[in-house]
Amino acid sequence: MIQATLHQLRVFEATARNGSFTKAAEELMIRQPTVSSQVKQLTQAIGLPLFEQMGKQLYLTQAGEELLATCQEIFDRLDHLEMKVADLKGMRQGRLRLAVVTTAKYFIPRILGQFCQEYPDIDIALQVTNHRKLTQRMRNNLDDLYILSQPPEDVDLVAQPFLENPLVLVARRDHPWAKRRSIPITELNDQPFIMRELGSGTRQAVQDLLNRCKVKVKVRLELGSNEAIKQAIAGGLGISILSKHSLSPVELKSEYTLLNVQHLPIQRRWYAVYLSGKQLSVIADAFLHYLLEMPSEEGMIA
Repeated sequence: MIQATLHQLRVFEATARNGSFTKAAEELMIRQPTVSSQVKQLTQAIGLPLFEQMGKQLYLTQAGEELLATCQEIFDRLDHLEMKVADLKGMRQGRLRLAVVTTAKYFIPRILGQFCQEYPDIDIALQVTNHRKLTQRMRNNLDDLYILSQPPEDVDLVAQPFLENPLVLVARRDHPWAKRRSIPITELNDQPFIMRELGSGTRQAVQDLLNRCKVKVKVRLELGSNEAIKQAIAGGLGISILSKHSLSPVELKSEYTLLNVQHLPIQRRWYAVYLSGKQLSVIADAFLHYLLEMPSEEGMIA
């Protein structure tokens, strides 16, 4: 193992993450035979196979999984060292690797823009995905921080709340219930409803509320994005429960209304999350403190 070079480890990590020599070569902008050669030399240094190939797909062996975890730890430490040195020089530099659930895309870019005004020399790698895929990214330790509203209970995490995230019942402005007050939630029974896709944190929260209140809505559509759901509402296909952050003040004045149904909104919060025991980089730690020190009112990101 002492014969392995840092370049070989980076080539191996890219190959393991992509499950392909070709994709790793494209990412690293080197030739595919070079990737194969570097992995072969690393395999000889380790003394055990690192991959099993089935068809065109590569799968890690047990030794490969151990090496991948070690590589990620080494690269995290090197990134931290680079940022720490820059910090000691009085320059906040480096890369922030951030992954967020899809609904957070409505406000996180604005927060990142404000943060980058204070730290103009940093780079941002932002991944936007659903709750299920985000949880998988956590387990693989692919990012510095994660933003979501429902931290998974089966992953050892540190979760810091930083902003309210009310889930509201949205309808078209001309909906018959638009001017009603304190509507019993049981009236949602058999109402045409548009639901987020399986794996969405919002869907889980909505389903939990409906089950608790013994309400069965008539699901007409399952859609994978808030924008698609809003278009379906505007088209008169039904009502839906969405994060209030997915609705702009202009949309609420012109196209949509929030229905006043009992037990709604569902009160939730946004969390900044990282793996327990993970040593945050200088930049990730600075961004976490930036989030925690922001005003907590919804209006600051409206």
